[in-house]
Amino acid sequence: MILVVGATGNLGGSIARALLAKGKEVRIFVRPGSSYAELVNVGAEPVTGDLKEPASLHAACAGVDAVVTTANAIGRGGEDTIESVDLHGNQNLIEAAEAEGVRHFVFISVLGASAESPVPLMRAKAEAEQRLMESAMTWTILQPNLYMDTWLPMAVGGPALAGEPVTLVGEGRRRHSMVAMHDVVSYAVTVLERDEANNQRLVIGGPDAISWRDAVAAFEHELGRTIPVRTVRPGESVMGMPEQVNGLFQMLETYDSPLDMSVLAATYEVTPTALEDFVHAFVSTKRS
Repeated sequence: MILVVGATGNLGGSIARALLAKGKEVRIFVRPGSSYAELVNVGAEPVTGDLKEPASLHAACAGVDAVVTTANAIGRGGEDTIESVDLHGNQNLIEAAEAEGVRHFVFISVLGASAESPVPLMRAKAEAEQRLMESAMTWTILQPNLYMDTWLPMAVGGPALAGEPVTLVGEGRRRHSMVAMHDVVSYAVTVLERDEANNQRLVIGGPDAISWRDAVAAFEHELGRTIPVRTVRPGESVMGMPEQVNGLFQMLETYDSPLDMSVLAATYEVTPTALEDFVHAFVSTKRS
């Protein structure tokens, strides 16, 4: 039995479906009132609870061989904060899994997680990683770079399809190995079956380091028209972008994050999704 935590989100739900497609027994940890009927219909076993409630986590982990968690507080509100979910909630889950005898724990973290990071999310992920590595369980930590599925539609694709200008911070030429969520799903499912992933931290990116200017060019090629681009100075907010996202968007213009994925992709038999392929699929879906 594999427990997927965060299954009502895009990444967690995709992981749960991929595991079910492989014939695995899957339990999904869901909060009361959340939408999960689709996963139940394809064979998932639901158990309700909350990362902030340790007792519910023990019940969810009972009889489980492996845990995969994608849970985070981004996009939530109220009592669900980075501190309560990404920090304490993940640590509650790790402690419950360890106590219930879970063998393998797969933690979806983020590239740049560090206890010294000025970004609260990065610090929380790093502390959860450290607690997991100190546990008695076999662990695998995945550190994906920026998700194409999140950043490209928000920063470029959405405005472009709406006929609006794309707004970039600075020159928009910093290069990052953005990764498609589908690729991360493939890694998350595969590491459960590969001994070489045991007690390893895997940094995941796409096949190429791309800039925002590259993304604009890819959308221009796909749409067959020029996309107007305007820029704001570093430190100046991008209108319409959520505050916490704005901060990250600003930070991306201060560094590059190229990754060579050739060895890792070959080892885990994952074909990284290219920028052009992602853009084509995204635009085709929006037009259908």
